[in-house]
Amino acid sequence: MPTHKQPFSVSRNVELPVPAQGELWTVGAVILNEAGEAFAQKRSPHRRLFPDTWDIVGGHVEPGESLLEALAREVEEETGWRLRHVRRFLGTTTWTGDDGAGLRHEADYLVEVEGTLDRPALEWSKHSTYGWFGPDALDRLKENREPGEFLVHDVIARAMKDRSDWS
Repeated sequence: MPTHKQPFSVSRNVELPVPAQGELWTVGAVILNEAGEAFAQKRSPHRRLFPDTWDIVGGHVEPGESLLEALAREVEEETGWRLRHVRRFLGTTTWTGDDGAGLRHEADYLVEVEGTLDRPALEWSKHSTYGWFGPDALDRLKENREPGEFLVHDVIARAMKDRSDWS
């Protein structure tokens, strides 16, 4: 039986949560450029869930898809880049949106991608702009969020803090 090699590599000790039957899962990718700035895109104002807020690349895990398969798909769909390497697991967060879909579990990863980083192919129907955020600009990621809703800010800050461990 032929084995299917995934088109990206995964660092040793990267945690892969196992979704339970019936759970809704999302994945998120923190992408850093050579200067250590994090990529974020702004959700369009007409989006039902978290309109006009900054977000990392990611989305829902489809039925039959693994977390890492969903991560690779979302990176390519939302930016045109290809997932090259999953460097670190940044944690799992549980949240409920205001869209009526209920409780979600989100697994976030620090990743490396292939592609021209200064020219992402955004899904313009879903996102209005993008930016690269260094440590001094992270507070902008809190725009249009309520206190306590700083998941995007916090996961990017954690990824930047952990970057010093890169080999």
